[in-house]
Amino acid sequence: MANERLRAALAEHNLTYLALAGELGVNVKTVERWVAHDYIPFPRNRHRLATRLGRDEAYLFPTAVTGQRAAAVSESEIVRVYPQLADISGDAWRTFFESGDNDIGVLVYAGLFVAESTQLQRLIRKKAKAGVSVRILLGDPDDPHVAERGREQGIGEALAAKVRNSMVLFSNLAAVPGVEFRTHRTILYNSIFRADDSLLVNTHIYGLPAAQAPAWHLRRIPGGQLASHYLESFERVWESALPIGEP
Repeated sequence: MANERLRAALAEHNLTYLALAGELGVNVKTVERWVAHDYIPFPRNRHRLATRLGRDEAYLFPTAVTGQRAAAVSESEIVRVYPQLADISGDAWRTFFESGDNDIGVLVYAGLFVAESTQLQRLIRKKAKAGVSVRILLGDPDDPHVAERGREQGIGEALAAKVRNSMVLFSNLAAVPGVEFRTHRTILYNSIFRADDSLLVNTHIYGLPAAQAPAWHLRRIPGGQLASHYLESFERVWESALPIGEP
């Protein structure tokens, strides 16, 4: 698709591709691609073009400016970066889940540290009774992906055992209205913890236990894209998961 705005601006100024290329110090083929194929110039050339033609960058190259704005907004979604998941204190976890007034979500393989915490379980129970939707996704302990992750971390079958342990520890919570548990059989690239529009995303690194891998604290804001990617990923896994006990 051609950039008709740029083509019209060049015609208005009686500028040929060759003349513009000479002014900007670029190859004439580059200018042709900007016009005929709507290629986006580098920022420096975009600014020089807009100045030379007396037009706003947003008018000549709206997709480039929109992309830059989205990137800047998405960067603002990063609240904090933790070098390791284990660096997040118990108080920080409680504050995080306490902030969920509508949706609380957990997507993990085992998430044993949540299952073992009586304080977190008590908090989640309280939130569910207050009308908050709580959804917890655990890995299927018989899934080959769980076995593979256990081997990658050097703990073998222990990961599947942790999943089963979490299921037992969560059993009382599973009976609380408003709390749903499902098992998934996906390759888990990130563990995701959600409290409304706030997220803690634990990236997974080959050969490292999840507790030793970094975590990102994100908060979705209008116009941002980063947090939305993880929220949508959570929803896709939830849709493909099964209630615990179903084949």
